[in-house]
Amino acid sequence: MKLHLLISYFIYLLLIACQNNEKKETNSKSFPNVIIILADDQGYGDLGSHGHPILQTPNLDAFAKKSVELTNFHVSTSCSPTRASIMTGRNANRNGSWHTIAGCSILNKEEVTMAEVFKKNNYQTAMFGKWHLGDNYPYRPQDRGFDEAFYCGGGGVGQTPDYWNNDYFDDTYFRNGTPEKTQGYCTDVWFDETIEYIDQHKEKPFFVYLAPNAAHAPFNVPPEYLALYEKEDLPAYLKRFNGMLTNLDFNFGKLLDYLDKVELSDNTVVIYTTDNGTTGGVYTEKETGKTVGYNADLRGMKISNYDGGHRVPFFIRYPDGKIEGGRKSEELVAHVDLLPTLAALCDLDYKIEKPLDGRDCLPLIMGEKEIGERFLVTDTQRNQWPEKGRKPCVMSKDWRLVNETELYNTKIDPSQKDDIASQYPEKVKEMQDFYNGWWESILADQHHSPLLVGDEHENPTLLTIHDLHSSKNIPWNQSQIRKGDAIPDDGYYDIDIAASGSYEFSLSRYPPSSNLALNEVVIGSESFPFFDGYPEGKSLNFVSALVEVDSLKFESYVDLNQNSVKVNAVLNKGKAQLKVWFLLESGGKIPAYYTNIRKF
Repeated sequence: MKLHLLISYFIYLLLIACQNNEKKETNSKSFPNVIIILADDQGYGDLGSHGHPILQTPNLDAFAKKSVELTNFHVSTSCSPTRASIMTGRNANRNGSWHTIAGCSILNKEEVTMAEVFKKNNYQTAMFGKWHLGDNYPYRPQDRGFDEAFYCGGGGVGQTPDYWNNDYFDDTYFRNGTPEKTQGYCTDVWFDETIEYIDQHKEKPFFVYLAPNAAHAPFNVPPEYLALYEKEDLPAYLKRFNGMLTNLDFNFGKLLDYLDKVELSDNTVVIYTTDNGTTGGVYTEKETGKTVGYNADLRGMKISNYDGGHRVPFFIRYPDGKIEGGRKSEELVAHVDLLPTLAALCDLDYKIEKPLDGRDCLPLIMGEKEIGERFLVTDTQRNQWPEKGRKPCVMSKDWRLVNETELYNTKIDPSQKDDIASQYPEKVKEMQDFYNGWWESILADQHHSPLLVGDEHENPTLLTIHDLHSSKNIPWNQSQIRKGDAIPDDGYYDIDIAASGSYEFSLSRYPPSSNLALNEVVIGSESFPFFDGYPEGKSLNFVSALVEVDSLKFESYVDLNQNSVKVNAVLNKGKAQLKVWFLLESGGKIPAYYTNIRKF
């Protein structure tokens, strides 16, 4: 009996030793935390460290001296395409997000996101701010790999899918899809939420994607930050734009101070970059042609395929990984490189399932070797389907082929003033050949993302005119909703009906959360020097509502005292085109701005 107990005791000790060794092996590898800060509409010149003579960005300027800076870093020329490319390592023309509205800013369901890669590798994942890659299941951030998501709707605060009457101050945002009231200025809220999240999750590795909506229009800013620029000889909106960036800089400094305080700075990868060229940094007077503001002598702004539209700031710091010290690199790097680079840096298990446009640039960032010759493409599509030759730019380290025929050497001509295509026909042909081959490689991936209705994960489903497929200008912000302008007379939704059965369509002029009647005239809000209020609305006299699902039509009459018109339909499972109309007293018709679809 004693021998049996002795043997059992030794087996127990052996098991404990094995467990301890296993723990040591598991904990011997230190996974860095990762924070990506993606500012909105801040261009390359919108930094003190890049020579801006007025703008105050002391925290970013100090960070630049401690980080590795990629001075030849490029993104897409507008919001969603950049965000989709960062998330996937694939050009937006491949992944469904080549526009910012009109059903073409939704990241295709089959794409693997950066958040999913980190989550698969046992990271905690969170995003705060602007998502702009889909507002409905299964495209929301909480559906794409983020454990925690706190975000505004659509492409920014006050846009059509956002919570009604949000205006940057004391807004209501969505926490994993549920509306939640906040206090304070939007940028302050996003950073405070980030700090609180890290404070609660700092014992395990985390990946945080922080995407403030600043400095996107409208240029609403706390008055104390506008006061910093009131005496400058600038247009009023540019003063406010600068104030938004200084507030952003203050919050960035607050986040860095917090990381220092809790001793996370050394083992945290911090990346700061932006989504496209400047919008409010420069202004050209029509009467005189004089340019006011600063753009680091780059040609073009947001939406442009010249460098001013897509060359942006990029800083990365990771002291434990020896990524620091104020080093700079002029090698060509882009947003599509972030996912493969971070996978290498964090030693993630990452299987590439679709062809990437990006590559692992860690050796360059570490200062070990240069990338070598490579070509990349950025363009401006902003239409229903990508079109070859629509505002493209083919890039190598020192060369830009713009619009397929203009050639610039940005090393000697960073302002892209001198088209030297006639002097280098072989370079032009080489870059044209790359573009032609690259374009052929993306065609098979292109498709729209259907909106899922009748699924248990989101029932009812609220569709907004922000995602209406139309080649015409659609009401993408709440000021347009109020005024009833920019109304297309066509358009449809691509939908995927999850299950056959009875459905109720509630068509409304205003979002259901507003509780506004169909023909109610919305009262405007006051404007101030630091703040643009909402305009007063106007009535639209509806007579009836019509729902078309492929060849099926369902109609109902309007009671203008109600906040919606309900139309019932029996639908079969499968993909379909949906059209939702309000028929007007004048005889015309317009699409419903908001359509709530419930399956019974």
